[in-house]
Amino acid sequence: MRIVDLPDHLHAQAVGLWHETGLTRPWNDPDADLRRALDGPTSTVLAALDASGGLVGTAMVGHDGHRGWVYYLAVSPGRQRDGVGRELMRACEHWVRAQGVPKIQLMVRSSNAAVVGFYERLGYVDQDSVVLGRFLDA
Repeated sequence: MRIVDLPDHLHAQAVGLWHETGLTRPWNDPDADLRRALDGPTSTVLAALDASGGLVGTAMVGHDGHRGWVYYLAVSPGRQRDGVGRELMRACEHWVRAQGVPKIQLMVRSSNAAVVGFYERLGYVDQDSVVLGRFLDA
């Protein structure tokens, strides 16, 4: 397996993986999220590719200058528990460090105990913060 910047020809497969793994919501446009991440100067989308070049995982990573953020960490169901997610997170941490950013964080739905456990095993801890949001009219 190798981790690379998401190749153009795999964009649709990445969005399909996000749908398949339950990361998308009706009010978010994952295609637009992907384009913004790839077009922005402080973000990218990483892809985990198997030996034949097939997409087995993704992670969107970016930063605001102080904090790195990880979004859309997804692993193909057939490859979950194979270390793909761990390697993608390692690559995200490396990417954030290379940008000179001192901290990385992410959000997980509180109802998703299995995923919270995954991140805790990687050393992530609850930041005791409340996330507030608001939809803005387009």
